[in-house]
Amino acid sequence: MLQVNVLRADAAAVKERLAVKNFKQPELVDEIIELDNERKKTQSEFDNAQSKINAASKEIGRLMGQGKKEEAEAAKEEVTSLKSQVSGFDGKLIEIEKQLHDKLVLLPNLPSPLVPLGKTPEENVTVKESGSKPGLYAGAKPHWDLIEQYNLVDFELGSKITGRGFPVYKGKGARLQRAMIQYFLDYNTEAGYTEFIPPFMVNEASAYGTGQLPDKEGQMYHVTADGFYLIPTAEVPVTNIYRDTILKEEDLPIKMTAYSPCFRREAGSFGKDVRGLNRVHQFEKVEIIQITQPEKSYEVLDEMVAHVEKLLQNLELPYRILRLCGGDMGFASALTYDFEVWSAAQERWLEVSSVSNFETFQTNRMKCRIKGADGKMQVAHSLNGSSLALPRIYAALLENNQTAEGIQLPKVLHTYFGSEMIH
Repeated sequence: MLQVNVLRADAAAVKERLAVKNFKQPELVDEIIELDNERKKTQSEFDNAQSKINAASKEIGRLMGQGKKEEAEAAKEEVTSLKSQVSGFDGKLIEIEKQLHDKLVLLPNLPSPLVPLGKTPEENVTVKESGSKPGLYAGAKPHWDLIEQYNLVDFELGSKITGRGFPVYKGKGARLQRAMIQYFLDYNTEAGYTEFIPPFMVNEASAYGTGQLPDKEGQMYHVTADGFYLIPTAEVPVTNIYRDTILKEEDLPIKMTAYSPCFRREAGSFGKDVRGLNRVHQFEKVEIIQITQPEKSYEVLDEMVAHVEKLLQNLELPYRILRLCGGDMGFASALTYDFEVWSAAQERWLEVSSVSNFETFQTNRMKCRIKGADGKMQVAHSLNGSSLALPRIYAALLENNQTAEGIQLPKVLHTYFGSEMIH
């Protein structure tokens, strides 16, 4: 959530930056500042009335001590009237603060100056492309056919048990999934990330803290009886570990990683873009999260991008790195880099990771602060990235490495999977 003082400092500049994200309600900035002016005025009136009550209460005591009962009674009547005013100001303040909050949460994070202009994914900027796109043999197939050929994933069984978009991995298919999860976690922990196994449901406060509410309410599965949400990513529960927390500078950076299933309602319904594992309602992902000092967060972002890039190199997959334009960025992000891998059989790029700096957007909502050696407080910065999302990595590994004899797995997975090939 943006801070009001940021809006007040330069409303015109804020509107310009929001326009980079193609935000359609710039008038909210003025409405928020106007509400904040009203809040300040009401707070001043409240404080003045409270000050008069305190002064009058002392005067009553003095008058009673001097035996001036009539004057004391008059002063009591004045206090009663002032208390009525204070009660009115108090109620008004609560209402204004609620309106202020309700408008503030509608504003997305301000984009970094590094964010390119643009409205669609086609306007994202390719920062780097690496690796050779494989040439496939004459009988090559897309991953959904390979999955059926090698009996790795059962989509019909998932539809029977739950519904469309809930795949069932089985046999070697399940083993490959588990091998990748274990490898990704080991890779992350060796880089200094502490592993967590978080809850896979969160309460409303946690979903609000990382920016899923109110922006993505319709995209999450809601357990209405208890008010919980199935997580769309491990970012949500893991980042909230530090909600309502004051950190010491010497504890930073905090580096966390977690595996979790992820649940998303917006899986789509037709076309090759959603066939097989391209887009599903439930999938597995390993996440990395960092919390750090504001002055170091963009250095940390570069470090996290390099970390994910090395992971894709280890998997021997052709990839490219995109800097997302304003119109394709997430609500909470200040700057996002997407990683895509080449899907040889589909002949297109598949997104497998987003690495983002949220600056103070999440931590301000979560009240996650840093106390410096001088005792001064500042809001921390949070960052997160997929390391990695599995479905499309799975698809690309099958398609890019298929041979007439089977699927040749990258070397880093041989020990984890227990074999060099899927036959």
